[in-house]
Amino acid sequence: MSTELDDFAAGLQSLVRRLLPDAQGIAGLQRLSAGATLQTWSFDAVGPGLCHPLILRRSPGGLRGAESLPLPLEAALISAVARGNPDLAACLPEVVHSLTPDDALGDGFLMTRIAGETIPRKILRDAAFASVRPRLVAQFGRVLGAIHRVDTQTLPDLPLRSTAALLATMQRRNAALARPSAVFDFSLRWLQDYLPADPAVPRLVHGDFRIGNLIVEATGGQGLRAVLDWEIAHLGDPAEDLAWVCLPPWRFGQIDRPVAGLGSREALFSAWQDATGEAVDPARVRWWQAMGSVRWGLGCAGMCDWFDSGRDRTVERAMIARRVSENELDLLRLLASEHAHA
Repeated sequence: MSTELDDFAAGLQSLVRRLLPDAQGIAGLQRLSAGATLQTWSFDAVGPGLCHPLILRRSPGGLRGAESLPLPLEAALISAVARGNPDLAACLPEVVHSLTPDDALGDGFLMTRIAGETIPRKILRDAAFASVRPRLVAQFGRVLGAIHRVDTQTLPDLPLRSTAALLATMQRRNAALARPSAVFDFSLRWLQDYLPADPAVPRLVHGDFRIGNLIVEATGGQGLRAVLDWEIAHLGDPAEDLAWVCLPPWRFGQIDRPVAGLGSREALFSAWQDATGEAVDPARVRWWQAMGSVRWGLGCAGMCDWFDSGRDRTVERAMIARRVSENELDLLRLLASEHAHA
């Protein structure tokens, strides 16, 4: 074990002992994520008769992505949503502690670890999840409806994402590409031509609601157990979340099942409408689906630039970079006709 990891484990153990009087140490420490700026650690706080499962989301240097909330703000948001919305509290991990400078562990927060599975391949294919798969799409719609009903006055200050500002950002990113894409150019013109007005009342938007960021539990037929990764939550258009969960990359090969490789848009929209009492505008969702594919495609293209330049020659970077063409195909299929269903 490296000295750096030793020091981190010792600091984490000291923190846990201060927070939980019955804790004598930690066990099972393992890193779950490989990100350079954001780390996710799993461990148990242990002591006589105590085994408290925990997760630490941490940025050692305090750095996040351009769209990401500061970790203390993400923690405050999760706590505020849980506190003011009992129907959502059961789908959120409990925030135990936000790190302070005295903790000497960087930025981040501790939260309870919820049992279940996040790996899409297992959720979509393993026999253990066969009984809950048919119910997941409706659960997604109901939970998204609950998120979009949250009283934003009870939340900490969140960024407001307007459609026009987001489109302008994508246009700048596209113009800066080392390898121009005719498909992205065409798609951005389409997005400009059909730009929807911002909703009169901005809602809480999760921003990355997709399989992989959701915990699914097969035991007892629970299904959707928790919503994770609120790092790009913002105020904006609920249609963005409804579109994002339908993007082809999150179907993981089940291309004929638009919602996360599990089911139909109609089932998702019906559950959302039942939860909110509002009607879904399919054209608006379609605009956001095109925007989502452009946004993800430009992200992949950025990875390609990194790989080609030699700044990062890792296999992970190359694997994401190769998906540029997949997003271009997704966009062509989506925009091929007015009533396209990708």
